[in-house]
Amino acid sequence: MTSSALQFEALEFASVVPDVRLDIYRGEEWITSFANDVHRGLLADPPMLPPKYFYDARGSELFDAICELPEYYPTRTEEAILAAHGAEIVNAAAARSLVELGSGSSLKTEHLLRPLILDNELEDSLYVPIDFSESAVREAAVRLIGEYPGLRVHGVIGDFEKHLGGLPPAEARLIAFLGGTIGNFAPDEMHFFLRRLALLAEPDDSLLIGIDLVKDTEELESAYNDSAGVTAAFNKNVLASINSNLAGDFDLDAWEHVAFFDRENSWIEMRLRSSIDQIVRISAIDTVVSFAAGDEIRTEISRKFTREAFTAALESSGLELSGWFTDENERFALALADSQLASGR
Repeated sequence: MTSSALQFEALEFASVVPDVRLDIYRGEEWITSFANDVHRGLLADPPMLPPKYFYDARGSELFDAICELPEYYPTRTEEAILAAHGAEIVNAAAARSLVELGSGSSLKTEHLLRPLILDNELEDSLYVPIDFSESAVREAAVRLIGEYPGLRVHGVIGDFEKHLGGLPPAEARLIAFLGGTIGNFAPDEMHFFLRRLALLAEPDDSLLIGIDLVKDTEELESAYNDSAGVTAAFNKNVLASINSNLAGDFDLDAWEHVAFFDRENSWIEMRLRSSIDQIVRISAIDTVVSFAAGDEIRTEISRKFTREAFTAALESSGLELSGWFTDENERFALALADSQLASGR
């Protein structure tokens, strides 16, 4: 579907759900970016694929299932922190609108929306979810405007690394980046991204960032190697997405899920390991790649932080920690930060 057709579909959706606007960037531009990243990544040494391509419709469903697994502590721990401290966070930020990067199903977000709208008695408030998954944004938008009369939703369906410039203007934004997704960036990439957020922020904006904390290796590794195999299916889904979007011929049964904690780098690393000698063809990008049995493709890193390390990362990027919220076992944290680079500061 072309970009113009997608935008027309978004306008048609908005006419049915009048409090919702959708800006859709996942058209020809997204396929081009996907193709370039796959071509470059698979030919790199070692091969790698960006984790953002996990999250097509099927990938989003699988990730929602991962969040319900007993081994996967981050989602329920972060949600408990939000439930306990959401109103405190909103009040500390003096927020009047909410922007969420990588919003997914927007379920945890209600712990911020509820105090934002009800406690401040706002009759006209704005929520801006940004996510790769069009279905997730649409479903969340319909649900939320039904639950919160007066709420407006301006969804952005695309890549939050590329489309931050398209954010709508709003008063006193709380820009939330939840789920520990900041840990998917390599150190230099994280610095660049945080600095972009610092420059993007207006003087009355605040940032809220979910971070997974360093803990016991066994607990970390079990969260990414669940006994039900859901994380393995999620990991392999990136290959299925290549098959469906770029005419690839990956045999998913010929790949094994691998996840381990690299203590030197303080990150979980997820890989896909070839179980046989094989040749993979990706017709849309005219690419042929050979893999020997045991060869691996890195599909994700998930960095784990201490408070001191993350505070230093914020400061080096032009941000200042203004609040720190964690659970009683200090498994996960929410960092509230202000920009020192915002105009007018």
